[in-house]
Amino acid sequence: MQREVLTQMENLSVDLDPAALIAEAMQKTGLDDFGSDDFHPRLGAYAGAVDADSGNTNLNRFILRNRIVRLLSQRLLLTDLLRRYPEIHDVEIERPIIVVGLPRSGTTHLVNLIASDPSRRALPYWESQEPFPMRGEGPDVNGVDPRFARSVAEHESAKAMTPLVQNMHDRFPQAIEEEVEILDLDFASYVLEWHCRVPQWRDFYLGLDQDQHYGYLRTVLKALTFLRGPRQWVLKSPQHCEQLGPLTRTFPDATVAFTHRDPVAVIQSAVTMLAYGDRIRRTEIDPEGLVDYWIDRIERLLRACVRDRDLIGPDRSVDIGFHQLNGNEIPILETLYGYNGTALTEDTRAAFARYLHDNPRGKHGQIRYDLRRHFGRTPGQVRSRFGFYFDRFDVREEA
Repeated sequence: MQREVLTQMENLSVDLDPAALIAEAMQKTGLDDFGSDDFHPRLGAYAGAVDADSGNTNLNRFILRNRIVRLLSQRLLLTDLLRRYPEIHDVEIERPIIVVGLPRSGTTHLVNLIASDPSRRALPYWESQEPFPMRGEGPDVNGVDPRFARSVAEHESAKAMTPLVQNMHDRFPQAIEEEVEILDLDFASYVLEWHCRVPQWRDFYLGLDQDQHYGYLRTVLKALTFLRGPRQWVLKSPQHCEQLGPLTRTFPDATVAFTHRDPVAVIQSAVTMLAYGDRIRRTEIDPEGLVDYWIDRIERLLRACVRDRDLIGPDRSVDIGFHQLNGNEIPILETLYGYNGTALTEDTRAAFARYLHDNPRGKHGQIRYDLRRHFGRTPGQVRSRFGFYFDRFDVREEA
């Protein structure tokens, strides 16, 4: 199926000109106000980075073009919503819990666990892709949001194209997603790096004033809270590792849970997942280039985290080793909720217990990783880059 789709897409013209992308989003929504116009240089850098990546398959170019149009459309819809309901700006985001850690370090498990608390607001994948409905679009006669229905259809298509992804990181519609997906409405996140090889975007993104963009993220969260509450969010993203200053200034009353894992285990898991997806994203798979990029990227994330960790005081943060996320997380949650000033009720405890029972590690099967065989790097070679991280945190070697 993969080869058939790739062949069908080979001769399709994929236009990444920003003006054309903007025009399509305006035509799609019937709106023309994007709010602040300062996003144009970022849009140009974003689309330009995709266009410059000569290793993209035409299918991936098409997917990323659609992503950009979707982001622009959602930006238009948000601006329209804020115009019609200016009281959104007065909505409070109260004492969020934010999970910060490397990809593949237990952040997804922990955020989904906390999100099982019925009193908390989280961002499911379906909503992260289309946070705001089209004007006049609402649930069908069965009460199903059409955005959710579209997400279900896309998930089924993705499973058919890349069936092993659910064993690695299944982004099913109800799964809790990273809020950097909605930060990308401002074209200011690291997410694009997961879709293609864009070192120029990485460097551009790292030079941005993230206080401004995290402020935009807060506005998006206010709008989502206005649409369907409640006010206490649980959030998570690896990007926050290198943005702890903007994060804590934007959410000064947040409680932060840092997850820590052997970077070798993180990297071999992440690059195996990426290499599998590269079968449809890349014209040629380059395992050594892929692992070298992400060794460097993970090192950047961790050096920033070590540098700025103490910006968030011990009275509102916890450090959690991956080995502690073993089905016995209740003591961790008791500490976290205590720092957050939130009661851990019996109903919440029962919800946590149900989630842990229903979602054991390896629920969908497990993948065997072999860094040396598949990527030409030994665990020792990789680990030698991260002595500073092991010196700072209680991290156990795994690979």
